[in-house]
Amino acid sequence: MNALSQREQALFLLLNEIGIISQLSSARLERLLPHGLTVAQFGLLNHLVRLDGDWSPARLAAAFQVTKGTMTSTLQRLEAKGFISMRANPADGRAKIVTLTDAGRRAREAALAAAGPGLADLKAALSPADVDTLIPGLQKLRIWLDMHR
Repeated sequence: MNALSQREQALFLLLNEIGIISQLSSARLERLLPHGLTVAQFGLLNHLVRLDGDWSPARLAAAFQVTKGTMTSTLQRLEAKGFISMRANPADGRAKIVTLTDAGRRAREAALAAAGPGLADLKAALSPADVDTLIPGLQKLRIWLDMHR
């Protein structure tokens, strides 16, 4: 006898499909990214462009749900590329402040431009109506998951 109800099985299937899609789409995107960017690095640049401002590594780690060590490694790699700058926090000399550089903003734009042609065959697989149908439900799920971390 299955331990999950039909509804629980459907929800598990939904999350499983999203997980597989995440893996496949990340691998595809990483092949397209310029500057030797990883998906994690691109995600961080994208985050900094979208939300602007200065961020602490701890706040970024919490936002991305990764360890501080993982975030520190990603930040160090982006800083070495000149895409972010890190400076001491004036309020707490032990802490750092992360700021997106102009080069980082340009790298994010270059990554978006590089990803565009890689989406051409996806446009053929999903109609605009399919995309419009999928987005609201996925956004609702993302918001719920974010609120229930």
